[in-house]
Amino acid sequence: MEPPTEPSGGEQEPGAVRLLDLPWEDVLLPHVLNRVPLCQLLRLQRVSRAFRALVQLHLAGLRRFDAAQVGLQIPRAALARLLRDAEGLQELALAPCHEWLSDEDLVPVLARNPQLRSVALGGCGQLSRRALGALAEGCPRLQRLSLAHCDWVDGLALRGLADRCPALEELDLTACRQLKDEAIVYLAQRRGAGLRSLSLAVNANVGDAAVQELARNCPELQHLDLTGCLRVGSDGVRTLAEYCPALRSLRVRHCHHVAESSLSRLRKRGVDIDVEPPLHQALVLLQDMAGFAPFVNLQV
Repeated sequence: MEPPTEPSGGEQEPGAVRLLDLPWEDVLLPHVLNRVPLCQLLRLQRVSRAFRALVQLHLAGLRRFDAAQVGLQIPRAALARLLRDAEGLQELALAPCHEWLSDEDLVPVLARNPQLRSVALGGCGQLSRRALGALAEGCPRLQRLSLAHCDWVDGLALRGLADRCPALEELDLTACRQLKDEAIVYLAQRRGAGLRSLSLAVNANVGDAAVQELARNCPELQHLDLTGCLRVGSDGVRTLAEYCPALRSLRVRHCHHVAESSLSRLRKRGVDIDVEPPLHQALVLLQDMAGFAPFVNLQV
């Protein structure tokens, strides 16, 4: 693409080359603008019409967009300008837009970017099932999705996701408090074979029935976060130990019904667990109280 002609604003020295005189598609787009943070690009496009055209061309070819690179708070109009021509996005993260992002803002972006593989919508509480339905139906290659702290996600929304996202590998459902065992059981049965990472943290309605079904249907599961799932107990953890040979990390802090006896088998396999064994906890407490560390063989 040839740069648009524009008055230079002053005399140019003979033989001097302006930045915009360099080839856009061969030099500026792949080797210069790709290294400029998004927040700086926004300033750059205010310099002139030519720079605005260059930046918009760059934005149209983005593969990854993270609103956090623009700032902690991004106005609705700014997001619309940034993404209006983007049609090849593979990664999209919009957490900084959580206070105002609506279905009307998101659905058109999803429709233009069916190649999306990773979407992060953590905390976007103004969305609804419509947005999730558009994502599930329009982005069949989706592999990673964060819906953390999205209270609107319910069993029906999750069923639609499970039915239409065959490539799903990583799913964050932290604090999606409407979800119950039935929804997680359905997810496990429909998409369990491909799931590698799942967070159900701070979901008080999720219990052993869901965890056991996940264990039986998710042989490739590597990371599971059950932090604060008060209804999860030792039975669910024992089933994980039996059916999930690929498990690498398990988070069960504040799961008060999970006993050490159910975790010991996973510890022996080297699974990273965020709760220390009771003996270790007792020694740390004793050290804090007495001011010294007694010699105890922790291998016993």
